[in-house]
Amino acid sequence: MLKSAIGGLSRVANALAMAANIAGTLMVLALVIILNVDVVARGLFNSPLKGTYEIVQLSVVFIVFLQLADVVRVDRLTRSDGFLNLLHQSKPRLTSNIRRIINAVSAIFMFLIAYIMFPEFIKMWGTQDFFGIPGVFTVPWWPIKLVIASGSALACLIFTIKVITAQDRPQLIRAPEHDDNAKTGGTKP
Repeated sequence: MLKSAIGGLSRVANALAMAANIAGTLMVLALVIILNVDVVARGLFNSPLKGTYEIVQLSVVFIVFLQLADVVRVDRLTRSDGFLNLLHQSKPRLTSNIRRIINAVSAIFMFLIAYIMFPEFIKMWGTQDFFGIPGVFTVPWWPIKLVIASGSALACLIFTIKVITAQDRPQLIRAPEHDDNAKTGGTKP
């Protein structure tokens, strides 16, 4: 019963993480378009696109927190695990436990970020505070706070699922050229 519930929760969390990643990727595409329009407007018309600086600042936050949960899901979060990879060969059980501890600490940190940001979101929703230069370009704060809170909460959930299921042994990445080299006996054809 518990195993099927965790499996269902994991599927929902994974689907949400992938959807957020897609939204983050679309945000990158929108940012590229905005920056190109700004460059062309500056060069051809000597009139920059208003709010480009603010849009870039906000977009970076959106991109990071929209893609964070999917990065955690696919074990591509930047961390130094060379020692754990060496230790895994002689003590796989100890390595697994250390990875679970790291994931638990990561889940705690993601929870704390979400816990701190959610009241900020509620506050900004109520006050309608904005970011930017009045009369030039302004954006409300609440969407940024919401993305930070929800992205952190989803990453926390995925880390927690990894702790519960002990599903976290990243495979070492092997570049294709190394595989070809091994097949030919160490020499290129």
